[in-house]
Amino acid sequence: MRIAVVNWSRRRVGGVETYLDGVIPEMHRRGLSPAFWSEVDVPANREQIGLPEGVPAWCASELGTDKALAALRDWKPNLIYVHKIDRPAIEAKLLKIAPAVFFAHDYYGTCISGAKTFKNPIVMPCNRRFGWQCLLHYFPHRCGGWSPLTMLKLYRLQSKRLRMLHKYRAIVTHSDHLQAEYINHGLDASHVYNLSYYAHTADKELQRSDVLSSLPNSIVGNNSSYLEETKPYFRLLFVGRMDLLKGGRIFLESLPRVKAQLGLPLRVTFAGDGPDRQAWERQAARVQAENEGLSIEFIGWANATRLNSLWATCDLLVVPSLWPEPFGLVGVEAGLHKVPVAAFSVGGIPTWLINGVNGYLAPGNPPTPAGLTEAIVKCLKDPVIHTHLRHGALTIAQRFNINNHMIALLDIFNQVMVSN
Repeated sequence: MRIAVVNWSRRRVGGVETYLDGVIPEMHRRGLSPAFWSEVDVPANREQIGLPEGVPAWCASELGTDKALAALRDWKPNLIYVHKIDRPAIEAKLLKIAPAVFFAHDYYGTCISGAKTFKNPIVMPCNRRFGWQCLLHYFPHRCGGWSPLTMLKLYRLQSKRLRMLHKYRAIVTHSDHLQAEYINHGLDASHVYNLSYYAHTADKELQRSDVLSSLPNSIVGNNSSYLEETKPYFRLLFVGRMDLLKGGRIFLESLPRVKAQLGLPLRVTFAGDGPDRQAWERQAARVQAENEGLSIEFIGWANATRLNSLWATCDLLVVPSLWPEPFGLVGVEAGLHKVPVAAFSVGGIPTWLINGVNGYLAPGNPPTPAGLTEAIVKCLKDPVIHTHLRHGALTIAQRFNINNHMIALLDIFNQVMVSN
């Protein structure tokens, strides 16, 4: 089967491109014939998506759109596997070449801003169906910026994208939440699929069966005697982009309550960067100064080696996202290292985070510091429960592997080809 994979960029810009960096070689390994088509090859400072030797690639910005489309047409793909496309006019031309499947990684065509979140009067997920009425909510709920021209431009773009989605033979998503989102927007339910996603890990050794024994600050055995002998602390970890919707402020606000309820010192690490980092650092400094036993550090983006060391020494990953994360892959990646998760119940997070199995969910509509505190404390207060959650984290995470994903994906491809 000749499959043309299509994305806006050839470079590893974000999660979509990381996904393609793993899936395209896997297609090739399984005997398929993939090719790659992109609109642009930027930014230049990012690595290109890895393609196996002999896999053809065409870029519209280098060849010219018409020549790149002609080259793809001459290659005669059996199916086109589309991810993100910036220009609907190009998308329309691609869909004339062969039957197509679209992977909805986010709120493509279902939200003006793409964030699916109200920011005023409080930050909380938006459950509205996309339509002209969204224009009435855009400014009062601070869905985006203040420019009416930008609002109208984005509204028209998302409207075109939603209409275009009806031309695909199948829509695939990676969470129950996104599957319901697209069905709610009028896509044929029989053609909208929720695939088992897959997580990456750079160090297979960290998937060992008993991480607990190598973690000196993990709470094991009899709680009271252990605390008296070693005076342990808990390590909490945040990994991701630092902006309003990622919930760092609420996480920081919850820390004094968490420490008070657990009765132990906390060492908290923020790995990542973003526009709100300095504001979070100022808030962290105040929280730390006012609360003895709280240690908070910001380390910037962590490479794979550094991240592996963080997984190996932390007791809990906290995912305080306020917006409805389409999936929240970092939680599954943590699970591969036997790290449980506390998070708000928003978006696709409940697809992989199950109360009492691999962590705990806090109410997400609206998200509050008190709710997050309760979820964190539930994960850590009882050493027996914490140990259970660690093993549950690995069990759940192992379900999200490349083999399960490819089996489901190829089944959809075959269904599309049979019905063509």
